[in-house]
Amino acid sequence: MSEVSREEARQLADDARGRVRFEEEALELADQVYQVARRLVGSRDEAEDLMQETYARAFRSWRSYTPGTNLRAWLLRILTNLNIDRARSRQRRPLTEPLEEGDYFLYNRLADSSGAEQDEERVLSRLSQDHVVSALSELPHDFRDVVVLVDIGGFAYAEAAQILDIPVGTVMSRLHRGRRILKRQLAEEAVEG
Repeated sequence: MSEVSREEARQLADDARGRVRFEEEALELADQVYQVARRLVGSRDEAEDLMQETYARAFRSWRSYTPGTNLRAWLLRILTNLNIDRARSRQRRPLTEPLEEGDYFLYNRLADSSGAEQDEERVLSRLSQDHVVSALSELPHDFRDVVVLVDIGGFAYAEAAQILDIPVGTVMSRLHRGRRILKRQLAEEAVEG
């Protein structure tokens, strides 16, 4: 063996020992990490998933840990970052809400009009892109901004909130109300058209 290959072999052995030591020390903290995860999320299953993701990320990134520093704090930082990422991911998913009477506005309006059965294709053929643009332009400014950013622009609620400099809850409320106004306007146009 040459000097370079001996040095490389020694480095690989040191690296392997360092990883094993890191994993052993990290796993000794598993109960504490689980307790924190359990307090952050709603169920045991979620806590176990979060803990598993934490250890997977820690083991992948073990070289970024500085030996001799607080390993528990390092692991808990990973855990909280993952939990924040999960919350953001959930926030991006559209909310599913039960249907309310107002959601049947078009159906009820069609049923009341002229007694003739109108199918979906006839209704849709009456609504052109111009009708949609017109209905959108008639929306109050605050609602229109949110509808355009989220429904047309594809921005997440948090991103729309940041762009408009309003709370996320306000984005959700305005989006809900704006969609209802649009439904009503488009239903009127479809029935009268």
